[in-house]
Amino acid sequence: MSIATALGLKKKVRYAFVALSDIAQEAMLPGVAHTGNSEVTAFVTSDPVKAREVGKQYGVETTCGYDGFEALLCSGKIDAIYLSTPNWRHAEFAVPALKAGIHVLCEKPLEISMEKAQPIVDAARASGAKLMVAYRLHFEPATLDTIERIRDGELGELVMFTSCFAQMVDPENHRVKNGALAGPLIDMAPYPINAMRYLFGDEPTEVVSAVGSRHPESRFGDLDDTVAATLRFPGGRIGQFIVSYYANSVGSLVIAGTKGSIQLDPAFTFGAGLEQWRTIGDKKSHETFKATDQFGGELRYFSDCILDAVDPEPGVEEGLADLRVTDGIQRALESKRPQALPPFERTRRIDPSKQRQTLSLVSPPDLVRVKSPVAD
Repeated sequence: MSIATALGLKKKVRYAFVALSDIAQEAMLPGVAHTGNSEVTAFVTSDPVKAREVGKQYGVETTCGYDGFEALLCSGKIDAIYLSTPNWRHAEFAVPALKAGIHVLCEKPLEISMEKAQPIVDAARASGAKLMVAYRLHFEPATLDTIERIRDGELGELVMFTSCFAQMVDPENHRVKNGALAGPLIDMAPYPINAMRYLFGDEPTEVVSAVGSRHPESRFGDLDDTVAATLRFPGGRIGQFIVSYYANSVGSLVIAGTKGSIQLDPAFTFGAGLEQWRTIGDKKSHETFKATDQFGGELRYFSDCILDAVDPEPGVEEGLADLRVTDGIQRALESKRPQALPPFERTRRIDPSKQRQTLSLVSPPDLVRVKSPVAD
């Protein structure tokens, strides 16, 4: 809870939603009202019909196209933006917002490469505005419980991580329409990469191997629909994952050590409670965590950071840390050789005592002119 909230102050952070995407309409917009510290005052979209209809649902009257974004930043009507454009358009909007002193909550990944993200990093470091990358699982109770158990030593010395994450993506979706800018490596791999990093509490040093595959019936064109990678971490630990746009929905992980293991299945989803299977020695247990509004929770946390002038976690560093890995995997895919990763030190990690969010689930109204990325 923020200091402002504790003192009974009613100030709220005013957000513009940049892109009325499926994730914005389905997951983020419905939860704004019950954060208590956030409100939506503007929409930025190229679709005026969508702006009008969604505006009616949420009482938002200020709307503009992408060409009106710069004017909105100077209008005095917003304090922050929630950015859910396609990944390759993040810098286009995050940089001018930060330069204008407007706070930015940016969907992950921060951009499509470290090079493309650098202007965002530079703008964030030069600005007094806050930047947070929307890693919603940094606030989710089952994830944080797993982190706490590992830090308390329940699993002993960590040895390995493995994850399988897939969804059958519609071949007409923009996620498969932009060549090297698209695909599961940029879109889905940040989930297991981020998870192995926060569970190991460390940064990988090498991409040991990476392989891409194209199913003959996937209809994704010049795109690897499935990507697998093995990463080396300090202390002899190994992390592996496989992500796919051409397999039935699955999203699980296993973290194992010398004394036990924890499996999360589902591990990455929203809208349902995450389930945790624990094996400590020969003792097995299972727990289903209550489903929470992961999006409303991360928004409430970010607004608290803005109101209290506190730097958020996950910030710029966390966004760069995952891109460092996806860049290395891309090099390994192209070269078919292992790739050493450049040195990187994460100076701040998840603090479960400050980041756990437990807002209850909310249901969205009818979605307007958007289609799920998952094939029917």
